[in-house]
Amino acid sequence: MSDEKLQGNEEDFASLFENSISGMDSMEPGQMIETEIVTISGDSIFLQLSGKSEGILDKAEMEDKEGNLTVKEGDTIQVYFLKSKNGEMHFTTRISSSEAGQAVLENAYSNGIPVEGVVEKEIKGGFEVKIGEARAFCPYSQMGERRVENASEYVGKHLSFKIIEHSENGRNILVSNRAIIEEERQKQMDELKKVIKVGQTVTGTVLQIRDFGAFVDIGGIQALLPVSEISRTRVDNVNQVLEIGQEVEASILKLDWQNERFSISMKALEKDPWDTAAETYKAGSTHKGKVARIMNFGAFVTLEPGMDGLIHISDMKFEDRDHNPADLYESGEEVEVIVNSVDLEKKRISLKPASSFKKDAAAKKYMDSETETYNPFAALLKDRVEKKK
Repeated sequence: MSDEKLQGNEEDFASLFENSISGMDSMEPGQMIETEIVTISGDSIFLQLSGKSEGILDKAEMEDKEGNLTVKEGDTIQVYFLKSKNGEMHFTTRISSSEAGQAVLENAYSNGIPVEGVVEKEIKGGFEVKIGEARAFCPYSQMGERRVENASEYVGKHLSFKIIEHSENGRNILVSNRAIIEEERQKQMDELKKVIKVGQTVTGTVLQIRDFGAFVDIGGIQALLPVSEISRTRVDNVNQVLEIGQEVEASILKLDWQNERFSISMKALEKDPWDTAAETYKAGSTHKGKVARIMNFGAFVTLEPGMDGLIHISDMKFEDRDHNPADLYESGEEVEVIVNSVDLEKKRISLKPASSFKKDAAAKKYMDSETETYNPFAALLKDRVEKKK
């Protein structure tokens, strides 16, 4: 390449570079750009601009509530031009009160830039919010994720807002804190869509407890943990097994992003006793269990967590015609049973009481009520009962 052409190329490059810097210098406050993170150093995030220019973003703006950085080098982000100072181009993801001049607020409204403000006081219909030197109005319906009983708890707080109306040269400014919360939540959901799937194991924190289960936070969204999915052991009172703030591990059951309905299961992570039921509970084998609940048609016996069998009323022995399982069994009572049959497809196991002469209702009338000793008639009946088994 000739010296003349080389010199021309250098001049062209220099011209382009100078124009790129010039273009950056002419940016308006509030102007949005999409750029790449070049370096993260100290308290600053350096952004790629035109040519070799770099912009600067305060690192704190990209940290979560726990102080963890939410971006990395190479990520593409949207930022807003703030100001040029000492040859450096400063950007932001939101406008702070100290930078909220009238021109900046107009740009914030036009470009949808979040602004920071202080809730000064509660007034009719909502709150007065101070943003820089300007005063704005935030209706009750636009404050927080949901309306609270004591609205005065917002007074004095520094919050982020979206300007939803700006008129009369800044004398009429309407803002929304809820819009910011909803946007952040949507971002969290978009990120979660990429990383969680049905069947995946997640860790969450119990937020609320209800009779029908508990609501658990999993990465910013609330998932329902139904009472039937807490454990393979029957749970009658959720408060007895879970508490608010408790960390739980569960499997994702359902992800309905459109309707924002999510459900999880702790039970799914427990061993399923039905996987080995055919070997463990063979017909004729004897086991011990506890009476879980008594119904008019029989008694359910828990053999192990997640494995209940039924002693049907037809397999019970009664002294009279008034057949009531509650006369023979009590909830929580330990009993010995024999397996009649196992239905793996329907997950049902049929049981009968293990024969015990003292428990045999038909033989009780032959017992000496005072001494609890047996007479020959009882012994004979016992032999007959044993032969029938």
